[in-house]
Amino acid sequence: MLLLLSDNQLLLILKSTKIITICILTFFNSLLLVAQEKLPVKGLCIAAPSKEYVNEFVQFIDDELGPDGINTLVLRIDFNYTYVSRPELRGNSPLTKKEIKDILGVCKKHNIDLIPQINLLGHQSWAEKTNKLLEVYPEFDETPDVVIPKKYEWPNDDGLYCKSYCPLHPKVHEVVFDLVDEIVDVFEATSFHAGMDEVFYLAHQNCERCNGRDPAELFANEVNKISNHLSQKNIRLWIWGDRLIDGKTTGIGMWEASMNNTARAIDLINKSVVICDWHYENALPTATLFAMKGFDVLTCPWRKPEITKTQVEMTYFFRKNATEKMKEHYQGMLQTVWSPAKKFMDEYKNEKNRSKEQSQAASFHTMIKTIHENELKEKDPM
Repeated sequence: MLLLLSDNQLLLILKSTKIITICILTFFNSLLLVAQEKLPVKGLCIAAPSKEYVNEFVQFIDDELGPDGINTLVLRIDFNYTYVSRPELRGNSPLTKKEIKDILGVCKKHNIDLIPQINLLGHQSWAEKTNKLLEVYPEFDETPDVVIPKKYEWPNDDGLYCKSYCPLHPKVHEVVFDLVDEIVDVFEATSFHAGMDEVFYLAHQNCERCNGRDPAELFANEVNKISNHLSQKNIRLWIWGDRLIDGKTTGIGMWEASMNNTARAIDLINKSVVICDWHYENALPTATLFAMKGFDVLTCPWRKPEITKTQVEMTYFFRKNATEKMKEHYQGMLQTVWSPAKKFMDEYKNEKNRSKEQSQAASFHTMIKTIHENELKEKDPM
């Protein structure tokens, strides 16, 4: 039959065959892309920049975070905003609504979910400084008899790490929920991070309201109160996970887990809460604890790149080997940064810092690199 065809007809057939071949290859390549494993959350948690560095921070998101594939940014805002509902709780030189909208705009450009954080319950002081809430409303203090020292040292006779507000004070939520409502609105947020890590002062013996109460129930009730409030606006609560891990049974201790009887709260809090499971010295597999309890969980590294690499690989391992129901509880990674935003930006932009044995920049670079390597792995067709 081909001998009966003209040269033009044969050329047309060959071109058509080539087009079909390209289409088939494109189709199978798209299947491979679908087969590549992608983490739902690839995030960074960092303090909001000070006013003079907002433009640089916006550029950093545009130049670094977006192109690197970061899709979640937890911004620790606390009192660094010009609150209208509670102007008395504004920090020094707080960010304006326009400055937050500038940050939000570049996040939208790169499809980055911007999540505000205000520390609730714990972390109401730091070293020699009482934070704004207890400075303005000292009556909310869980331990008013514990005086902030002029020179802070740890350990100390009071067991003071950070102050807490009393969750049973009748007026505390009226105040803090004003802040929460305002900040989630300006961020146009679908999630809110309440912190709630390292809460050592709870059910304190000298608190007239909390004394003798079950710390686990107090902690769980506070989590649920915040979660239920947010749910009225279809906003999801995120918290750090350390107070939900039994530090004695696991041997993890008092920092990355609880030694003050709050761990049983894990069975009392709403399953909609997202747990940010932070471990900095070892790649502890506690994400499985939260996933098996029905929580979505993120693994959170800090400054040790080798630990970070193991944590990323472990997250992929969990997702690969979990049941379909369990798999989606392992939501991904959230790099934590505990220096000012400006310092981290400078550190990250310097290529030398990305290869250090211990630095936040090296950890973040390693997290991104390891995620990209795993995303490029194709599923074994066998």
